[in-house]
Amino acid sequence: MECVPVPRASLDDYAPFVGFDAIKRIRNIGRDLEGARVLHISSTPYGGGVAELLQALVPLMKDIGLDVTWQVMDKDTDFFTITKILHNALQGMGAIWVPEMETKYMESNRLNAKDITGDFDFVVVHDPQPAAIASILDEGSGRKGKWIWRCHLDLSNPMPEAWSFMKSLLDSYDAAIFTTSVYAPSDLDVHIEVFPPSIDPVSPKNLPLGKEVVNTVVSGYGIDLNRPLLVQVSRFDPWKDPLGVIGAFEIVKSEIPTLQLVFLGSMAIDDPEGFHYYRVTAERAKDVPDVFLLTNTQGIGNIAVNAFQLAADVVVQKSIREGFGLVVSEALWKRKAVVAGNVGGIPLQIEDGVSGFLVNSIEECAEKVLFFLNNPEARESMGRAGRERVRERFLTPRNLENYLEMFKRMSSEKSEDV
Repeated sequence: MECVPVPRASLDDYAPFVGFDAIKRIRNIGRDLEGARVLHISSTPYGGGVAELLQALVPLMKDIGLDVTWQVMDKDTDFFTITKILHNALQGMGAIWVPEMETKYMESNRLNAKDITGDFDFVVVHDPQPAAIASILDEGSGRKGKWIWRCHLDLSNPMPEAWSFMKSLLDSYDAAIFTTSVYAPSDLDVHIEVFPPSIDPVSPKNLPLGKEVVNTVVSGYGIDLNRPLLVQVSRFDPWKDPLGVIGAFEIVKSEIPTLQLVFLGSMAIDDPEGFHYYRVTAERAKDVPDVFLLTNTQGIGNIAVNAFQLAADVVVQKSIREGFGLVVSEALWKRKAVVAGNVGGIPLQIEDGVSGFLVNSIEECAEKVLFFLNNPEARESMGRAGRERVRERFLTPRNLENYLEMFKRMSSEKSEDV
């Protein structure tokens, strides 16, 4: 496995967002864990929400005195195809999960398990891709330290075959973290922790940008800044329902003909399905005027995402299944009017009618987008409420504090066992 380099960061830089009392409290917790060895394992160093979380979290864990390593798996396209099927099956899509897939999955995990060297106090394994490593190590010399599975998926209604396989791997863990208690299957026999992920307010994706920068970036992709703009930021994935977004856009455009729609999507190396669904979306959009599909293959990075979110009149996230949806908090943080699917972790972020709208259909999505476009005062008031909700609950220091508190509890349990 490859170690991911991360830049230095200081927790003190977050004081303007969360307050000095919070920074002091987190540093005090960190002193009790100083020198603890922590390993994070994920599937990829970039291109998805987990990678973004770790790019912010790992440097701050180091800053407060933990000895932290982040490793990503060695893998191939076949492995990612299989784990995407597993991902979809665990979230309830009618995907086929067969023994041959299990064989390939376990083979890749065995190869990666050989690269776990050294002693760690805490190992956090993110999502299904590397989940078998703990059980594989148990077959040999055994695991060392406390192992935690961090699940970023919605497991409230998994396909039985996929969940049976995954559950058999999780018996080797000491704890599992879920975004909400609803996601935790009732038959999972490990300690459950519940806390949501977070966005990083000091990342290029979330820092303030001047109007001139925003205008230059957005207009550079052919967007007319004098016309209303609807934006969805997400992978090209059936769970994000881009086809439904286009349907809602067509309804609104019949009322506001000048409306434009932009999809911003990251093509992640662990999501081979994304390229297929990009083509499906492009085919649906080809005869619909003023729809733009932009990806990281066209130079869309953090600054461009930031600029488009800031330029948007309304941000949509019409997911039909969603683990959390970091892009919702990103838009709320920027005081944007947000219309999002009433699923998964999104209702944790949006208080319906107060900090945005939660919707359950194409027609309802169109109705709420049209309301926002016709009511700038509502956009402003809900935007202010959304930023405050994110500041209180969904910024990186809160996520860091949740991890530290969990590590402290697990350390106390270890001491009691001795």
